[in-house]
Amino acid sequence: MNDQEPRSGQDWVEDAKTEIIGMGKEGMHHPSTKPVLTGAAIGAAAGALLPVISWPIGLAIGAGFAFYQRIRK
Repeated sequence: MNDQEPRSGQDWVEDAKTEIIGMGKEGMHHPSTKPVLTGAAIGAAAGALLPVISWPIGLAIGAGFAFYQRIRK
């Protein structure tokens, strides 16, 4: 049984906003920056290999997925 309350949409948005601001201010020293950049690189590589999507779309999807994984709890 899950003892935690379900997260509301506003909490998720605030967490995302806080992470983005922190990443912008701290740069590579922020704990979320490296995983998000790694996700972006993996997505770009996958996008370059797949004929359906291009590398910029893969980069955005990879970065978005890695960022989502970092802020979801």
